[in-house]
Amino acid sequence: MPTSDYDSACLPDLLPLYYRRLFPFSQYFRWLSYGGVSKNYFQNREFSFTLKDDIYVRYQSFSSQNELEKEMQKMVPYKIDIGAVYSHRPSQHNTVKSGTFQALEKELVFDIDMTDYDDVRRCCSAADICSKCWTLMTIAIRILDRALREDFGFHHLLWVYSGRRGVHCWVCDDAARKLSVAARSAVAEYLSLVKGGEETLRKVVLSDPIHPFISRSLSVVEHYFPQYAIVDQDILGNKESVDKVLALLPEDIKKDLIEYYQNHKEPMKRWDRLRQLVDHKKSSSKKGGQYYDKEIMLQYCYPRLDVNVSKGVNHLLKSPFSVHPKTGRISVPIDLKELDTFDPFEVPTISLICEELEKPRADEAEDEDVKDKENEQEAAERRRIRDYKRTSLAKYVKVLDRFLDSMARSRKGEMLKKSDLQKDF
Repeated sequence: MPTSDYDSACLPDLLPLYYRRLFPFSQYFRWLSYGGVSKNYFQNREFSFTLKDDIYVRYQSFSSQNELEKEMQKMVPYKIDIGAVYSHRPSQHNTVKSGTFQALEKELVFDIDMTDYDDVRRCCSAADICSKCWTLMTIAIRILDRALREDFGFHHLLWVYSGRRGVHCWVCDDAARKLSVAARSAVAEYLSLVKGGEETLRKVVLSDPIHPFISRSLSVVEHYFPQYAIVDQDILGNKESVDKVLALLPEDIKKDLIEYYQNHKEPMKRWDRLRQLVDHKKSSSKKGGQYYDKEIMLQYCYPRLDVNVSKGVNHLLKSPFSVHPKTGRISVPIDLKELDTFDPFEVPTISLICEELEKPRADEAEDEDVKDKENEQEAAERRRIRDYKRTSLAKYVKVLDRFLDSMARSRKGEMLKKSDLQKDF
């Protein structure tokens, strides 16, 4: 297998090749056009490019797939962000009368970043991640995906690895794209459970009875918690981490546990004892509530959302298939059927896929004849399809293809429903 060692100094040489031969422009355009939902939908979409040396260019917009391709190949962005669909073309925003240029629609988006869990993960901090803490992203996707589908009725959720230390979710349903700022805020608040800054010790406080949404989220957390928190993070393994857990408990339980922990060092037994004491206190209390063990599990594992990203219609979010300049990894869609085995370290780097592309292939000579016979853009498109299929990028483009096919089937179903209703009248 070709070496995937990535050197950021090579990025200026690799990006032109990536945008010329590997970036899945046709799927990308198909996604953001939404079946031609309205005439100017794609044209009025804002793209933002971060160029070499952190030059930031906002309010880019393109009238067609061809124009987008040419501009990206010319500008060679180090990072691509996607913004809202505006009332006018973003590239002309300076010529529009003040106050009339407005963000109208955008996917409902979520951004989950591993750095927001730094107070509860022991293996890594800041931008670093490892297989032990990646479980937090798996839990976040499981909880949010279920809630968005079952509690809100959304169907078309595109989950994307950011390329470094987090995940993004694009809720692409027609209804989600039309949500107001107030509605987006309401969804984000409903899904937020971990509250308070560094100075707040208990960041999760449950009321009685527990809300059904929290109960269903807890069942996900309970599935992963023993292996993730007790074994991998070893949260009951040394004095410093034990003290952090004990600080979340009432004095009587804390006192009993300090005594018990002096004689019992095995972390799983320590956790079992904590749960027994909480159960006992709960059953002997007339007040009800007192879900201390559940609060600890949620505080250590529940998704931590950047609510501001979800609230704003005009907020930009990193594009799928953008390259992360620091790691070189491609920001790829995640197949939820393989979520538990998704490994961020196996996601291809730009250097790997460009190396794979340079391997000679049997049909190289035949391609030259094809090029002469077809018009240039068609030939380029066909060549690109063959190109990415020869690399590790292929399986991730396939995930996007399946997602787009599912959206197209839904649109077709909606149109049939509408035409049937019209017939009835």
